[in-house]
Amino acid sequence: MPESVLEAIKSGIWDFEPSQAERDEFDPTPALPGTQQKLAVLAARLESGLPLWHDSDRLTYADAEED
Repeated sequence: MPESVLEAIKSGIWDFEPSQAERDEFDPTPALPGTQQKLAVLAARLESGLPLWHDSDRLTYADAEED
């Protein structure tokens, strides 16, 4: 069974659905949408088989940035 969408595609499994991950299983990102930092986080999540989006990901410039 593939661990990620990328592995599934390479194996020709077109109906792959990743398992659900809990919020505490991966960290939110303070990166702004569309930035290279955000894209890198999304790529890493995809490769790890995690959901692309976290409820606490930064959505706008006005959102507080965590230090």
